[in-house]
Amino acid sequence: MSADPALPAGSGERQRTIALVDDDRNILAALSIALQAEGYATRLYSDGEAALGALFANPPDLAVFDIKMPRMDGMELLRRLRETSDLPVIFLTSKDEEEDEEAGLAMGADDYIAKPFSQRLLLARIRAILRRAGPPGEAGTRAAGAGDPEAERAEPVIARGRLQMDPSRHKVTWDGRPVSLTVTEFLILEALAQRPGVIKSRNQLMDAAYPDDVFVDDRTVDSHIKRLRRKFRSVDRDFNAITTLYGAGYSFSDG
Repeated sequence: MSADPALPAGSGERQRTIALVDDDRNILAALSIALQAEGYATRLYSDGEAALGALFANPPDLAVFDIKMPRMDGMELLRRLRETSDLPVIFLTSKDEEEDEEAGLAMGADDYIAKPFSQRLLLARIRAILRRAGPPGEAGTRAAGAGDPEAERAEPVIARGRLQMDPSRHKVTWDGRPVSLTVTEFLILEALAQRPGVIKSRNQLMDAAYPDDVFVDDRTVDSHIKRLRRKFRSVDRDFNAITTLYGAGYSFSDG
């Protein structure tokens, strides 16, 4: 029998947990079976209101939300979750919900998948995001690695002018003021900040944020950039360190 992809053999790490929130019980059942077959634990919720308290009280490692749900839809659930949590989130959308996809990414979703979708694609996205999010138990908190000297020494702090990024603790500040980023936003910004002034194409930013050959279109990267700018402008309305070079990509200026 092959080793569990969600629970590395001999690692001593706990099993990863995925929360599924969808009012379609057939989808919940099918996804839960597929995820458990890959070694994940699952928690199932039929609407956003039922999921909200549980996600705060006992955060999973990642959540998958449908957008269209009764009582509380996925968009409102994400909005409330993002008030205090950076839990990785994947949205499930319909093919005709382009505006919802962009709005979800703008609110801090890490990715989206259009229905109907293949379970193989969803599993690939989940694996990619969890790998970027770090060891089990760190997802959903804003101070991952805090108080752990080994984690804090793992990667050097990136200092670029008024920007400071601490990859080991997933912390970002601008002029000393904290800016809360999702895992995907953090990795895109890190790719830009590592080489100030160098133009990074959308493909290069996709590779930085999605290293597992997971297909992501240009619109997804553009939406993450818009979200990054909005977050930095919430602490500095004159923020203009991320520059668009039309037809080429984006660059970061530390001047």
